[in-house]
Amino acid sequence: MTKETDGRRKPHTDGLPKTEPLSPSQLQQNVAAKRMLRRLVQGENPPTAPLSIVDRLAGSPYANPMIQVGGVDTSARKTIDFALHLAESMFRYGAGALEVETSIIAVTAALGLKNIEVDITNQSVAINYAPKDQTPISLLRVVRSWTNNYAGLAQVHQLVTDVVAGGVGRDEAVRRLEEIIHSSKPYPRWMVTVAFGVFSAVFVGILGGGVGASGVAFLSNLLISLLARQLSKRRVPDFFTTASCAFVVTFIALLLWQIGVPIEPAIVVVGGILLLLPTGRLVSSVQDAINGFPVTAAGRFLSTVLTFGALVAGIAVALVVGAVAGMEKIDVTKTFPPAYDWWALIILIAVAVLAIGITEQTAWKLLLPTAGVGVVGYLVLWGATAFGVGDRFSPALAAVVIGLLGRVVALKMGAPQLVVAVPAALILLPGLTIFRSMYVLTIEESEILIGAGGMLNAGAIVLGVAAGIVLGDTLARPLTRNLASNERRRARRR
Repeated sequence: MTKETDGRRKPHTDGLPKTEPLSPSQLQQNVAAKRMLRRLVQGENPPTAPLSIVDRLAGSPYANPMIQVGGVDTSARKTIDFALHLAESMFRYGAGALEVETSIIAVTAALGLKNIEVDITNQSVAINYAPKDQTPISLLRVVRSWTNNYAGLAQVHQLVTDVVAGGVGRDEAVRRLEEIIHSSKPYPRWMVTVAFGVFSAVFVGILGGGVGASGVAFLSNLLISLLARQLSKRRVPDFFTTASCAFVVTFIALLLWQIGVPIEPAIVVVGGILLLLPTGRLVSSVQDAINGFPVTAAGRFLSTVLTFGALVAGIAVALVVGAVAGMEKIDVTKTFPPAYDWWALIILIAVAVLAIGITEQTAWKLLLPTAGVGVVGYLVLWGATAFGVGDRFSPALAAVVIGLLGRVVALKMGAPQLVVAVPAALILLPGLTIFRSMYVLTIEESEILIGAGGMLNAGAIVLGVAAGIVLGDTLARPLTRNLASNERRRARRR
């Protein structure tokens, strides 16, 4: 052991190679290498660790809500009551379970409640608030009625956006929600009835029917609108109301065709039943199933199947009555060439989507954008069919485009995607296939397998359209993050 002149001991270095001091960059590399090695060796976070409920807002327009100044709301019961009232209104207006859940989480988080759990089951919404060292609060709300009010749904969406942006307190939010619920719908009842007939007449023209067929479709749909209203006043179940409307439309078309009126009964029936199809409910059920709400999806899907069953039953009874009365059989294999030029068809598509928007009580400012999305979707359908994509895949592809554009346009206009996508996608549904298959099943007993195959094909197309809308919404989420944040910034400035 040697000693230095300053009296300090020097460690033994005899026989060892001399090392140079490490540079700062080399030290950083070593630290990074050790960190990577530690990640490789250590296990992942425990899979049973609780997930923050606010993480459910990722990908929604309400991500990263602004917590309002003042800390946790001391009157939690009032906040939960408001959130349940909000959820009930959204369900009544046709929103999906995921949208309702994200709205509840965003609103309660923005108003200062952190320990919230939300449970949505079919038509009920439950909220549990269990802070530490305090008495928990559990409230439940059941939704027992539904109505067409896309304008109200868009207003509720804007209200949630304003609350999340931090510009609206609870008392102001409660007042605005009450105004939305008690405000009149954008269009009077007579205008909705006329729009119902206009859509039927225009869609008959799109399918290849002439002016006479469009006129019959318009008048028959005015009749079934009045019939549905009277049956609703008498509290007749929706199943029998829908079946009665389908029966009237089908029998009127068959009767007029038998007495020599120059119409195609199949096209007239399709124009009459298309608005009776539960498109919005079907899209919501598929969306709920994909987003992890199986019970809610099952309930809505069962309701959708019952509505389809009512349509099929009404058509079948009308066909049987016609056969018993000695009416001639219809050639359901007949194809219909376009009755108008391509530019006229585009105008008809736009008018049809506008009429659908009025029947769904869509806000005025959203009618033209929704019509534009519908026209683009129809062009995609026409192009895909021309390129030989197939009768099943073409509507699904067009639905993806409608779902994507619907989310972009809706968020740009301050509304949820459903408000734009559902009216724009109604023209994709295979009403003609449903009628032809039902006719074969009811009248042509020897061709029952062909009829059953046609119904399965129609069901596949309907489900493909619904899934395509949901897929388009999912694909558009990365593209609409800035739109959501811009909407929140505008709300904050107000």
